[in-house]
Amino acid sequence: MTTALLSVSDKTGIVEFARSLHAHGIKLLSTGGTAKLLAESGLPVTEVSEITGFPEMLDGRVKTLHPRVHGGLLARRDVPAHMAALKEHGIDTIDLLIINLYPFAQATAKADCTLEDAIENIDIGGPAMLRAAAKNWQDVGVVIDPTDYPQVLAELAASNGQSLTRSTKFMLAKKVFSHTAAYDGMISNYLTALETGSEEATEAVPARAEYPSVFNLQLHKVQGMRYGENPHQSAAFYREAAPAAGLLSGWQQIQGKELSFNNIADADAAWECVKAFDVPACVIVKHANPCGVAVGATPLEAYQKALKTDPTSAFGGIMAFNRPIDADVVNEINANKQFVEVAIAPAFTAEARAAYASKTNVRLLEVPVAQVANALDFKRVGGGMLLQSADTIDIVGGEVKVVTQLQPTAQQMDDLLFAWKVARFVKSNAIVFCKDGMTMGVGAGQMSRLDSARIASIKAGHAGLTLQGTAVASDAFFPFRDGLDVVVDAGATCVIQPGGSMRDNEVIAAADERGIAMVFTGTRHFRH
Repeated sequence: MTTALLSVSDKTGIVEFARSLHAHGIKLLSTGGTAKLLAESGLPVTEVSEITGFPEMLDGRVKTLHPRVHGGLLARRDVPAHMAALKEHGIDTIDLLIINLYPFAQATAKADCTLEDAIENIDIGGPAMLRAAAKNWQDVGVVIDPTDYPQVLAELAASNGQSLTRSTKFMLAKKVFSHTAAYDGMISNYLTALETGSEEATEAVPARAEYPSVFNLQLHKVQGMRYGENPHQSAAFYREAAPAAGLLSGWQQIQGKELSFNNIADADAAWECVKAFDVPACVIVKHANPCGVAVGATPLEAYQKALKTDPTSAFGGIMAFNRPIDADVVNEINANKQFVEVAIAPAFTAEARAAYASKTNVRLLEVPVAQVANALDFKRVGGGMLLQSADTIDIVGGEVKVVTQLQPTAQQMDDLLFAWKVARFVKSNAIVFCKDGMTMGVGAGQMSRLDSARIASIKAGHAGLTLQGTAVASDAFFPFRDGLDVVVDAGATCVIQPGGSMRDNEVIAAADERGIAMVFTGTRHFRH
């Protein structure tokens, strides 16, 4: 390994990296700002223009697009004809390429980014060199990510600056092709989202459609799985390249077996629900639906209340807390002999970990709490994909409209808002009975809203809970008064729903007739 070409926009660690290369006797080639930085740092560096015989031109658009660069990258060292061609034309090999690309994503994320700005941040020479080096990975090491610098330097040190292992070079090449694919995908997403006519005003900030006409997405495999939803289905879990802190995919597993397909799906449902609360909360999920949700002064109190909703369904469920878990919570779970598949919290104290240590199969996940959501939701259909913005709308008391003669009390309003928050995370049709900061009965995923109400009532009875004086949330409007009558017959004294039915007046009249308070939110929360 005799020659390295360095040309980076992200200059993190590049001087130290180049200094190590120089110490191994590797010649440094560079361009533009990188060459200037290396020279100012006292390193001997040769400008690429001295190799090509052409200066950088066209405002830097052309500097490495030349046979003396690409020949040096693409020539196979084990093919005599290739090496003879290099000798004939006086081209030297380039054995190591260190590049990262123009910051297109950062440029287009700026509110004042014009089309001209975006175009000028599309890298041409960089991807061409990267692909050339990665194609010839057997002979050329190619580094796109500064986090790979330590491994490259360690292998060079181990070989006295002679080479990298084949496995490392192949890993780096694969990383390059994934990176350039994502880079081109970003450019496509941006350009195909521009409104018609944007090309006529390149110096203005162009209007962008919410969804591009061609949508590119890249995900990174985290783990394979023994199977999917069922044993006859294969599965794997993929993560976004840079998920926001606070989303489930950033979990740190501190104990337990490997997560399964269903574990991850249910854990996400539990985590999204529990982090919607500002006070200590516990959410227990079974088959993607909350079967118990509660808030309390402490995580222990929240857990005790959540478990009461449906202790039968809670067995084998997923539990999520939005506060750190201590030994008191774990001891209570163990005392209840509750089998838990996954427990999620921002942290588990040392005492909590010790209390769970004997339950070696229980998966403990730590995830930082943050009020963030996925920018887009995806749903796979045959031959296509549905994309939508995330359902993140929440409400406060001042945003609801009281539509009945009876006004809800302050306590009832608290219960209504709690029930509404829970209903957002229950599969439609959703009916949720709540009181005093806990779910009392949850009806989910039924074809009829009446059936959801009846199931919620039945579950409350099985758990030994009374629905008298409860607040009820319905994720969508009551199309007829019969649904309202069912929840009032069960004991509800106030109802929160979106409204919007052609029979709203009939349902409001029924609420007045039954002597209950009802509020409209104006927002529906279907969850399919």
